[in-house]
Amino acid sequence: MNIQLIALFAAPLTAIAALIYGVILAKKVLREDPGSEALQKIAFAVKSGAMAYLKKQFSVVGPIMLILAAVISFTLGQGMAITFLLGALFSALIGYFGMYVAVSANVRTANNAQKGLNPALSTAFSAGTVNGMLVVGLGLLGVSLIYIWSYFAKTNATDVLVGYGFGAALLALFMRVGGGIFTKAADVGADLVGKVEKGIPEDDPRNPAVIADNVGDNVGDCAGMAADVFESYALTIVAAMILGGQLFGLAGVVFPLLARSGAVWTSILGTFFVKAKSDRENPIKPLIRGFIVSAVAAAVIFMLLATYLLGEPKAGYAAV
Repeated sequence: MNIQLIALFAAPLTAIAALIYGVILAKKVLREDPGSEALQKIAFAVKSGAMAYLKKQFSVVGPIMLILAAVISFTLGQGMAITFLLGALFSALIGYFGMYVAVSANVRTANNAQKGLNPALSTAFSAGTVNGMLVVGLGLLGVSLIYIWSYFAKTNATDVLVGYGFGAALLALFMRVGGGIFTKAADVGADLVGKVEKGIPEDDPRNPAVIADNVGDNVGDCAGMAADVFESYALTIVAAMILGGQLFGLAGVVFPLLARSGAVWTSILGTFFVKAKSDRENPIKPLIRGFIVSAVAAAVIFMLLATYLLGEPKAGYAAV
């Protein structure tokens, strides 16, 4: 089996594994106790506002994406238009489902914080990992599908990969900037009305603007951030495949796919090391332990791929 066929199967299978792991963690988070009725009441208000914002945003952005896809189809070809829509669709899915898990995990993390550090850390970290697995899973899956299509269609994948990155980037722009404007407007409004005019303590749920502020935090820092990271992930892998093809030929095209596939597995490995040793431990230390495990394992994979696939160990040093 040649290296192209290995990448053809390894990348999409790894992407599917990442998505399955994300689903498992999401179910684990949603099984947690959401706490008292008072906690759930506030959480429901935040969740309802966040989902309403996203639905409204997608209803405006969706038609714009379709119009742009039609223009791209007439000017650059149908292949570019299809990959553009695929990138935009995956970016929207990541933002929507990532935020859904986040707003559901908020109340469960707050409730588990009453039990100790590990329960709260586990819930919060699992919810964040769901977002991460969605980003790498859909990002790698999108590029893999385009690569598989180009392989069987006997076309150059790099000719249409740009459309995928452009679609992801454009939707991320709407979600990140729109969410940022919303959250900052709500934040300033809540402070001005609550603290300055009415003397209500900061972040008091009796102030409706505080609910809007928390809605904005979830929209901007969860949905917007997820779409933004997906954009970066998609664009870097597309750029690496295009530049790699120019420098190393076929090996340079498949190197980013195999490197990202390996990094997904090392990231999953690292999540098993994120556990606090005691309730008095600094929460950042378990995160650092997980990061070190993932980074070291990924560095080994990058070096092996650079040495035996590209025949250029210095490329491995650069990746590390």
